[in-house]
Amino acid sequence: MNLPAIVLGAGGHAKVLVDALRGLGTDIRGIVDADPAKHGQTLLDVPIIGDDRTVLASPTDSVLLVNGLGTVRASLQRRQIYESFKSKGYQFATVVHGSAIVAPDVTLGEGAQVMAGAVIQTGCRLGENTIVNTRAAIDHDCAIGSHAHISPGATLCGNVAVGEGTHIGAGATVIQGIRIGRNCTVAAGALVIRDIGDDVIVAGAPAREM
Repeated sequence: MNLPAIVLGAGGHAKVLVDALRGLGTDIRGIVDADPAKHGQTLLDVPIIGDDRTVLASPTDSVLLVNGLGTVRASLQRRQIYESFKSKGYQFATVVHGSAIVAPDVTLGEGAQVMAGAVIQTGCRLGENTIVNTRAAIDHDCAIGSHAHISPGATLCGNVAVGEGTHIGAGATVIQGIRIGRNCTVAAGALVIRDIGDDVIVAGAPAREM
């Protein structure tokens, strides 16, 4: 990343991203957040410089944005922020933590984030604005849709497809060849052994619709 970065959001996910960006040697211009009470404070010594209007004061070709909003379930907010700034011409940085293992032929969409200790094997494709969180493991030939979140410690075995906007909870396991639809939530610790349609919440071992 040759341009300085602005991180969107000042919560826990943003904090982890700031740490990752520092490890990559990225120049972080600042953090923006909608909460005015945070303005003027710092996060890991990086200043919180305002809200979205601060970003809009920067020319689109002068900064890269980093989406600092995480998710704990299928949610539109992270996607909406990404699409809003994209529609204005801004570009998002793709962030891969220095300790992550990503096969050379993996395709990472714009704004994808691969966090510490994650493993992504050969043949995988990640859509834009996705998160593969801490120590998640994605085996060969998986396809992760845009705006999806693979939470810490989750395991996707080979040839799994995850639809856009879907949230795979912490420690969940999806066996090989499974198809999971769009905007689903797979609860933490679930064991997915059957295909899942769109807009479904599943939990348990084996996972069942709630």
